[in-house]
Amino acid sequence: MEKIKHFFKFDANGTTFGTEVQAGITTFLAMSYIIFVNPAMLSQTGMPAQGVFLATVFAAAISTAFIGLFANVPYALAPGMGLNAFFTYTVVFALGFTWQEALSMVFICGLLNVLITVTRVRKLLITSIPDFLQHAISAGIGIFIAYIGFKNAGLLQFTSDGSNILSINGADPAAMPITDGVYSVVTNGGILPELVNFTEIGAIVAILGLILTIILMVRHVKGAILIGIIATTLFAFLVGMIDLTALDFSQNSISSSFSQLGETFGVIFTQAGIPSLFNDLSRLPVVLMTIFAFSLSDVFDTVGTFIGTGRRSGIFSQEDELALESGTGFNSKMDKALFGDSVGTIFGAILGTSNTTTFVESSAGIGAGGRTGMTSIVTAICFILAAFLSPIIGLVPSQATAPALIIVGILMVSSLKDIDWTNFEMAVPAFFASVFMGFSYSISNGIAAGFIFYGIVKIFTGKAKEIHPIIWVSMVLFILNYIVMAIL
Repeated sequence: MEKIKHFFKFDANGTTFGTEVQAGITTFLAMSYIIFVNPAMLSQTGMPAQGVFLATVFAAAISTAFIGLFANVPYALAPGMGLNAFFTYTVVFALGFTWQEALSMVFICGLLNVLITVTRVRKLLITSIPDFLQHAISAGIGIFIAYIGFKNAGLLQFTSDGSNILSINGADPAAMPITDGVYSVVTNGGILPELVNFTEIGAIVAILGLILTIILMVRHVKGAILIGIIATTLFAFLVGMIDLTALDFSQNSISSSFSQLGETFGVIFTQAGIPSLFNDLSRLPVVLMTIFAFSLSDVFDTVGTFIGTGRRSGIFSQEDELALESGTGFNSKMDKALFGDSVGTIFGAILGTSNTTTFVESSAGIGAGGRTGMTSIVTAICFILAAFLSPIIGLVPSQATAPALIIVGILMVSSLKDIDWTNFEMAVPAFFASVFMGFSYSISNGIAAGFIFYGIVKIFTGKAKEIHPIIWVSMVLFILNYIVMAIL
């Protein structure tokens, strides 16, 4: 125990072994949905579902353990939502690439992310962002996390009439028969969010869990967030939301999953992977644009998460920020964390899943007191166990983890107080970098809007010289990315 305490520097980070274990479990429970959602998403491309399940588990476990050991930070990685949708509906369905070719693009994206991390591009990006925008991003992450919590709690429902539906399962709704179920529906601005009818038992359970967690927090009960998750799961069981008879360890056996993992593991190095991707030079522009789109979203999701959670919690100290600005190599925790994240996508692509990235749900564990890589190690162990205990893990309803995300969102929104909202030149980009992040349901879109409007304000107030060159480049890349996405 003393060796663990010394290795992870518990005393220096003001934490304990017990706190780190609680935090690691909390992070896992908050993001465990990905081990079920990701296979359901990617299997639509023809990938073997059970193979993707294990690829998801192992990619998350390896990447999370790596960043914990290498950077000593309490973050967890897994295949990212949004990126897996882009993989499925845009790259495979819309552009016509095979899933093997799509995985190859993810692998190349990982190599590109490593390159820009080693060459300090990511570091320069972080240090170029003005303080008020960093505070806005931090608060925006909080709003985004809380919104995820409200959705997971089942407190919101969305209504759209048929004329507003743009696509179903990535295709024109008027031109396709729906034979295999509905996986995604895209509507325009006609969709309206509203509160659910509070006869919905799931919403009531989530509210009770939220109230309990808030009470525990204001009473400063140690482990409040994890206790809240466990208690809410028990509430759900008592009211019949959890059906123990649904437990079936015979289905999707581990041996069958390993057999299917063999179909995805290393497929990018076969003829169907990277060689196939580049055997038609006429597709090269589309291939490069797609890799660019993968990389840009991945990079800014990660940068936003680190800025948003690291500053607020003190995980990245002032010394880390100074080392980030003037140091070389991997001298700070931020340096190491960025590198750890960048190699995650490589691990995932080799195993057989879409981009592996730092999960914003890591903030649930940070909110529970996690401050070191021990939190990540515990989360990684939970992922490994999930490969064998997936039926049990699946019993924890989203309503049980939703209060944790809402609480963390509340804590992070306090960064808004550090912004001078009376200064309209600051207020405009800060608004888009924070509030719009939740509205657009995307960290990278919020950062993009903040950067673009920051540039517009500076240009038309005659202060263009104040814009850092990295911000200029980022603005152009974001605009180019939106143009590319429109073309694709």
